[in-house]
Amino acid sequence: MRRKLPAVLLSAALAFVVTACGSGSGGTTTADDGKITLGFSQVGSESGWREANTKSIKESASTAGIDLKFSDAQQKQENQIATIRSYIQQKVDVIAFSPVVVTGWDAVLKEAQAAKIPVVLTDRAVDSDASLYVSFLGSDFVKEGEAVGDWVLNEYKDATGPVNIVQLEGSVGSAPAIDRKKGFEAKIASNPNLKVIASQSGDFTRADGKEVMTAILKANPKIDLLFAHNDDMGLGAIQAIEEAGKKPGVDIKIVTIDAVKDGMQALADGKINFIAECSPLLGDQLMEIVKQIKAGQPVEKRIITKETTFTQEQAAEALPSRKY
Repeated sequence: MRRKLPAVLLSAALAFVVTACGSGSGGTTTADDGKITLGFSQVGSESGWREANTKSIKESASTAGIDLKFSDAQQKQENQIATIRSYIQQKVDVIAFSPVVVTGWDAVLKEAQAAKIPVVLTDRAVDSDASLYVSFLGSDFVKEGEAVGDWVLNEYKDATGPVNIVQLEGSVGSAPAIDRKKGFEAKIASNPNLKVIASQSGDFTRADGKEVMTAILKANPKIDLLFAHNDDMGLGAIQAIEEAGKKPGVDIKIVTIDAVKDGMQALADGKINFIAECSPLLGDQLMEIVKQIKAGQPVEKRIITKETTFTQEQAAEALPSRKY
């Protein structure tokens, strides 16, 4: 037994070394095999848009050969902060996330910076100092609100009396809710006949869109137009409008933002009148940014996604080839 002991100890020691070098769990770093590790924290799965966004990121990471660590924050900022701190401990190469809200990110972003892990914002912005993140990839939400506002201005340019507008806002404190409202209201302000008589958050979900619109309909018998900050809230509102015995798209005109397949179908069917696109397909662009960062190449601070708008006729033409 004494002769075999050194061999056993040597074997155990070698096994420990192999395990330590190959482990990626906890705070232990992995061996540098040249593969990029991206830690991504998603807002949640509150809408068809978000589901398409998640799918795009996962598929693009796989195609690009990037090791993706993915987490769903379930629309809670505290979950995202905990996840980002976990990614820092795991020493991922890059952290990317779509912030639940605009404020409250300074501390964790400074922790990532101290750990020399670059951060990329996707879809939504934060109010932190821009030096705390490398790049922001996403839509211009103000322009989306302005696009909807332009359509409303044109639609009611000949109105001689008040046009009563209801607004279903996105999640309170989120960048798209703040900016879409800002862009829309700035545009319609030029026509004094356009009046927002009710504005309330539907939290970007179909269920809340229906619930909030049901209450608003009971309190406001005359509504001419609904502006929903995303398709899902608009689709929920359509259910409430129909249950109230009114015809969506006719008795109450509806304008939304996103252009997901369900929204586009409702647009083609005449239940929605106009949609400003907000593309969720950010995966390929994000992976390219991650590769550039890892290679030490310069990255643009603000990268805006290419988007368009849709009328009812345009939606009918686009639907057969729509990817989301």
